[in-house]
Amino acid sequence: MSTTIQSGKAVLSRGKRSAATERASAPTASPTTNPLSPVTRHLSAFTNRQRFLAACHCQPVDRPPVWLMRQAGRALPEYRALKEKYSFLELVQTPELAVEVTLQPIRRFDFDAAILFCDILVVAEALGQRYQFREESGIELEFLLRSAADIERLKVEAVGERLQYVAKALGLLKGSLGGRTALLGFAGSPWTLANFMLEGGGVKGYSRAKELFYSEPQLFARLMEKLTRAVADFLQLQIDAGADGVQIFDSVGGVLVDGNFGAASARWMKQIITKLKGQVPVIVFSKGTHGNWDELAGTGARVVGVDANVRLAEVAARLPEQVAVQGNLDPFLLSTTPEVVAAETKRILGEMRGRPGHIFNLGHGVPPNAKLECIESLVKTVRDFK
Repeated sequence: MSTTIQSGKAVLSRGKRSAATERASAPTASPTTNPLSPVTRHLSAFTNRQRFLAACHCQPVDRPPVWLMRQAGRALPEYRALKEKYSFLELVQTPELAVEVTLQPIRRFDFDAAILFCDILVVAEALGQRYQFREESGIELEFLLRSAADIERLKVEAVGERLQYVAKALGLLKGSLGGRTALLGFAGSPWTLANFMLEGGGVKGYSRAKELFYSEPQLFARLMEKLTRAVADFLQLQIDAGADGVQIFDSVGGVLVDGNFGAASARWMKQIITKLKGQVPVIVFSKGTHGNWDELAGTGARVVGVDANVRLAEVAARLPEQVAVQGNLDPFLLSTTPEVVAAETKRILGEMRGRPGHIFNLGHGVPPNAKLECIESLVKTVRDFK
């Protein structure tokens, strides 16, 4: 199946195999499954999807798989062309358009994984807290959570029904990728969602969630219980729709001091991962969290994402051998030169050589000013690595 854009409208064409058929015939990714047995298949025979799943399970691969956070969108001219016709929310909420945006970087760079074009605040909207995205000011929520009554208004039961457009987009993507490229879903962590829902987007120093955590622990727990249920339901919806793996973005995990990270964030992510029961690999990426590797591994995540402000090999050495690591090139380098990107990519690959379970990625998302030739250099360097 493929998706094209003609005369400002999304046009979808289906291949012969359904998403359900692809999922049934492809290797599964539970903790006890071997996605690709080295005994029965030579390492050079990996598809992108098989390489990604094998790395998630810390199994031998021919080279590290590579994908980039925010690989779809701002840096791509084809995405900017779409944005001239459609709003951000139209791209997110129209399945055919979300498919097109998701596939754009796959067509251009042939990443090992495609991550659904979506937004973490779709969960807030499904709970009843609508939002808008404005080019000038960014995210604007219809209202902020100011009281216990506001928290009680959030309807967890509506999440699955209101996010069916995400399930549809994933189903279309599954057929389009044809089992060759891994398909990732994602959600924000309960802690990150709480910060945004209490204060809005674009805040330089989030504080209201911390204030609630310290001063009103019961109300904080009530909010987190609702968000945990909502995120778990949303991720399950994505798995049911065909996602090969899911990532939890704990984007503001770093605002917590080490002693409280477990109670305020890791505890809730662990509950989500426990509910998902190992159906697919779960990646946890907690930006700015550098002293809590044991707690991140303790969430049950199969992969721990690492930002660019720490040496990846040192983190890997502190994690259990069965936990894979993802990262962690500095996104800023994508605005420099292909030579600089290649050199730093080789450094990370060299330091990680021999450690099973390395998924190459950035330390955060692709910046808007990233140069296409720098992304190409990154991908080529990883692809040539043995």
